[in-house]
Order: sequence, then C-alpha cells, then structure tokens
Amino acid sequence: MAVGDRISVNDRMQTGYTYELVAPVGEGFDEGFTPAHTPQEMLEMGVFEGKYCNDCTAEFPKAWFENAKLSATPDPSLNYFGVKSRQPLRVWREKGWIYGPDPRGWFQWYCRYYLGRRLKEIDRIQIGRWRGFARHAGQVRANCDPGDVFCRPRQRQALLQWAHDPLI
Repeated sequence: MAVGDRISVNDRMQTGYTYELVAPVGEGFDEGFTPAHTPQEMLEMGVFEGKYCNDCTAEFPKAWFENAKLSATPDPSLNYFGVKSRQPLRVWREKGWIYGPDPRGWFQWYCRYYLGRRLKEIDRIQIGRWRGFARHAGQVRANCDPGDVFCRPRQRQALLQWAHDPLI
C-alpha cells in the first residue's frame, strides 16, 4: 500500500466506501498523536477479545493478521491481559462514540489513519479522544506499584486497545 492507492471497502458493516492514502504507511502523523503500538502489534498482543476485524481483513495488510489473535466469538482469554474488555457496538452508537465513515469506531479509524488516510475533522476528533484516554494511564500510575503489570488489568487492556502503553 502506498500514497495514491485507493482502498475500496466491502465488508459486513460497510460497502461501497472508498478512501485514498495520502500519507506513507505509519508516517505523517499529527505531532500530538504518538501511539505506542501499531495496529499489527495490537492485534498480535490481543485486543477486543479477538472479535474486532474478522470480516474486514481484506482492507488491511495481510501481515497484520498473520499472528493476530482472532476468534469467531468474543474470547477474553485472547486479550493481552486475559480480561473482558469491550462493550457491544450498540453501546458505542448509543453514546455517540462513532464518528464519520468508520462504523467500527476508534480502532478502525486508527487502522485507516495508520495506512495513510487523512480526514482533517475526523482525525482531529479521534486524536482528541485518544489524548483524553491517557487519563487511564495516570490512574494506573497512581494506584499500582511500579512493575506490577497485574494491577488494574481491565484498565491496562483498555489502554492497549487505544494504542497507549499498558505496561507503564
């Protein structure tokens, strides 16, 4: 995938959507957006109970899924911290957490942003949400002994699912 490529999306949640890559893969991020993990690393570490990208793998690089922890049904044991970590998509919709052309939410936006799609207003919103999520790292630091990675596993799993470092 390279700058100028057009990606056509046809999966269970979105059909007929096309976007253009305008930045090199993994580069050209907003200076205030410094994720700790790539989408591939996140999928390999174990996120969203293995149930997030199962029907949209054709949109993204095959390498992202070669060692990804995926499941046909939600399986908390596949998560990095082995805990339940996600809410149903309907909850995200009810709370107004789905923005723009990304019906799966933040992680789908991040995958597309990482590939090189840029949508000025949507990017601003999602990067702001990512920054706001960092407050959970502060809570982990305030309530856990340094090096105790088993303290607050749900909060650490959530940090990972937002591309923050959960091992702070």
